[in-house]
Amino acid sequence: MKQYASGDIRTFGLVGHATSGKTMLAEAMLASSGVIGRLGSVANGSTTSDYHSTEHTRQISIHATPLHTEWQGKKLNIIDTPGYMDFISEALAALRVCDFAVLTVHGVDGPGVGTDQVWQYATGFNLPKIITINMLDKEHTNYDGILAKLQELYGNKVLPLSLPVNAGPGFNQILDIMRNEVMTFEANASGRFTEAPAEGDLKAQAQQYHQQLVELIAESDESLLEKFFEQGGLSEEEMRSGVHAAFQSGQVIPVFAVAAETNIGVTRLMDFVAKYGSSPLDRKSVTALDNNDNEVKVTVDDPKTVLYVFKTLAEEHVGEMSFFRVYSGKATTGMEMYNSDRRTSERLGQIMVLNGKHREQAGSLVAGDIGAVVKLKDTHTGNTLCDPSINVRLPKVDFPRPNIHAALRLKSKGEEDKVAQGLAALHEEDPTFHYLVDGELHQTVISGQGELHLQVAAERLRGRYRVDFDLIAPKIRFRETIKAKADSKYRHKKQSGGAGQFAEVWMKIEPSPRGTGVEFTQSLVGQNVDRAFVPSVDKGVKAACTEGILAGYTVVDVKIDFYDGKMHPVDSKDVAFQIAGKEAFKEAFLKARPCMLEPIHLVTIKVPDEAMGAVIGDLSGRRGKILGMDAEGGFQLIRAQIPAMELYQYSTALRSLTGGRAVHMEEFDHYEEMPKEMEAKVIAESKKRDEEEE
Repeated sequence: MKQYASGDIRTFGLVGHATSGKTMLAEAMLASSGVIGRLGSVANGSTTSDYHSTEHTRQISIHATPLHTEWQGKKLNIIDTPGYMDFISEALAALRVCDFAVLTVHGVDGPGVGTDQVWQYATGFNLPKIITINMLDKEHTNYDGILAKLQELYGNKVLPLSLPVNAGPGFNQILDIMRNEVMTFEANASGRFTEAPAEGDLKAQAQQYHQQLVELIAESDESLLEKFFEQGGLSEEEMRSGVHAAFQSGQVIPVFAVAAETNIGVTRLMDFVAKYGSSPLDRKSVTALDNNDNEVKVTVDDPKTVLYVFKTLAEEHVGEMSFFRVYSGKATTGMEMYNSDRRTSERLGQIMVLNGKHREQAGSLVAGDIGAVVKLKDTHTGNTLCDPSINVRLPKVDFPRPNIHAALRLKSKGEEDKVAQGLAALHEEDPTFHYLVDGELHQTVISGQGELHLQVAAERLRGRYRVDFDLIAPKIRFRETIKAKADSKYRHKKQSGGAGQFAEVWMKIEPSPRGTGVEFTQSLVGQNVDRAFVPSVDKGVKAACTEGILAGYTVVDVKIDFYDGKMHPVDSKDVAFQIAGKEAFKEAFLKARPCMLEPIHLVTIKVPDEAMGAVIGDLSGRRGKILGMDAEGGFQLIRAQIPAMELYQYSTALRSLTGGRAVHMEEFDHYEEMPKEMEAKVIAESKKRDEEEE
């Protein structure tokens, strides 16, 4: 494989809202540069990057897929990422190792909530950005309106470097701002074009945007700004030399007009990437932590090797594949490395560079390049591998919390170990997939970023580990408490020929503030009960609180006072006072106006302005309480409190309400008394479940 210097590498992620055409844009780049002979198709499953069976079935990207090609002597590392927010971990992990981002926007629908999400993530990683307005060969394209919306969202630094001349079906011409020429593309999807000088209105339009570009470039550099005012502008050479710096600083956010499916305008985007795109030398160092958690710099020119594993994936017939970026030194086949996160040694096997499922061996990769290696012993997503003589950890990605949950119901007993092994492996591959073996609810609960995310994870679990199960609604962590004071006197007496049992417990209970738990006290006086039996009563009370009384859920926020009782000199013993304590508490609890509590979650929803009415109406039907709303660009942030029992598959409902243009986050907030009709339903279901189990 050809070796490239770090300065000749361009690593970027194709990111954006779902269905904006990222996969076809990657396909057009590979076709234009001769890696593939003809464009594949998402519909027939023939694209280079979407090569997994699940992607073919659903006709969407599910995995971040590394691709590479050469253009104008530069190596382009392209990472095609999913647009669905269910698989946001893939886009986040890809951006973590990229030097800039290419945001793809739908030429009819415009920017969506996914566009804004990845914009914010790219900004968080301090990445320069290029925007492509794609699908300009479709009916009802609206380039001018979408450009205006992007400038409204992200500022006047968003500047077109190519404009569509004849957008819509038959689109084949762009106006190139930097060249001041009209480019007419061939109809064979080769990406080749002929050029002609812009004339008339097109020339005026090109000159207008060219002047804006010059002004933005001048503002990015003081010396250029001085020349701009002294000369009344910049020379073509000065302007072009300043484009790179202006792009790096975010002073210019270039916009390109493309139609990926017909390969129109893509080669001009590739020209810009090769000439002005960020290289590893533009992001020369990254902050890491050493063995003592002190910050240290890892630089491109450091001879000691440090690499970061941004994705792991179990590939059929290959084994677990680890995708990495080299941050310093050189990664070489056979090299001994140290995993500073897991404190284990690793040996790099055969290093490969990838174009989807097509793999090419590479003896070594320089700093700034990306590749893959198979069958590392104990290395997972987010781990740092480094030279054994140093011990540094590169920063991990802060992934979003899960927002949807489902429980596993096994169809056969005895497969629990296989399921546990599979769930652990899926979490190591995908940090946004979580699981919990809930001892309280006796369920294994899986959590992710959306219903589709959980479905794909379940398919991988079934296929790889040969287990069969259903996904069902997870149980809710309800709680039981009281609203009044009460007391009880319970006598436990058992006489059956042998040693008897005797205990009498007098108990008072009262509500305590929400969140204080269960407080057990004793105020015994006199010698009616030996103080040695106090722990026994406490144990019985705690058993009753754990088992629940109304519907089998944990009792909370109750203060108990064991104030008197009776004992027998022979028959009183530990077990007798445990039983008496438990039953005394139950009696008092049922007299103290018991009630059920339900968990309330704090939910934040990001939704386009035009979908606000539908979302708020739906929240009302879910017993939601709106706390506030804030504008953020073309979106609204709604903060609301919603009962957990109303949130099952909410992400699916939200997607349906908004056409996939809204996202939400949720977290537990507090417990609240449940409406009586809901309480009666939960208690009835609990009794029915107990009867079925008996």
